[in-house]
Amino acid sequence: MQQQVVYFLFPVLTLFLLASCSSKEKSDAYGNFEAVSVTVSAEGTGKLITFELQEGQELKNGIQVGIIDTVQLYLEKLSVAAKLDALNGKLQEAAPEIAILLEQKQNALRERNRTETLYKEKAATKKQLDDLNGQLDVLNQQINSTKSRIGIANRGILSERKPLLAQIEIINSRIRDHQIINPVDGTVLTKIMEPSEFASIGSPLYKIADLDHLKLRAYTSATLLQKTKLGAIVTVLIDDGDNGYRSLEGRVSWISGEAEFTPKTIETKEERVNLVYALEVDVQNDGSLKIGMPAEVNFDNISD
Repeated sequence: MQQQVVYFLFPVLTLFLLASCSSKEKSDAYGNFEAVSVTVSAEGTGKLITFELQEGQELKNGIQVGIIDTVQLYLEKLSVAAKLDALNGKLQEAAPEIAILLEQKQNALRERNRTETLYKEKAATKKQLDDLNGQLDVLNQQINSTKSRIGIANRGILSERKPLLAQIEIINSRIRDHQIINPVDGTVLTKIMEPSEFASIGSPLYKIADLDHLKLRAYTSATLLQKTKLGAIVTVLIDDGDNGYRSLEGRVSWISGEAEFTPKTIETKEERVNLVYALEVDVQNDGSLKIGMPAEVNFDNISD
């Protein structure tokens, strides 16, 4: 996604009569409106399945405006998921084996307790009691060994699951990248691709700009530039037919640190040899302003 400035520089100036002009009929700067545009590019590769936006259409930030084919990615995801299911089937369950051992332990414990009672009554021998206690010790060791053995086997299987789960996350991320999401509020200036065309990562899809806030790129002389500063509120004049001019409020957002020659579209040779300074004025669009429209700026009675 790239940002660039869209502008049409057609100064309608008799600009550099300004330096010697003191008449209030003259403005202090002249220029044209421009807008900062965003070129939205594809983040995935494939055929454009849906992409129905139109030039001039207003879009909100975050809405989906199209989708790039994800069939291949979906098949890759199914393949990895199948491998994951196969691993899950290999996981060993310790419960059945341990349940049998626990049942044997309970039987041996009952027999040991009975023999212990008989021993106290001199009806059983010490060897019989020791044999049953030894049998209980063996069963306890078998239970612990079974838990450990199955736990080690399962940990090995689970370690194989992690790379597969990571692959699925990567594929899910790539699928999300195939959704074309509008990144800013604005109006579509240019639609570059159409549905069914093949897009690759980085392919420009469309250009969009916020036309509610335009910049007036204007030019003025070094002398007149001293009448304004960054952040100053100025008066922007636009043509209003037979009624002359209509005024809007603007704020100076940038002033060039270097002078440049007057743009070549200035009519007279004398004007073309003068040096000018560029500046930008932010203007709230009331709906009538268009990219490339000429305008004038007055610095008089500026405020911060």
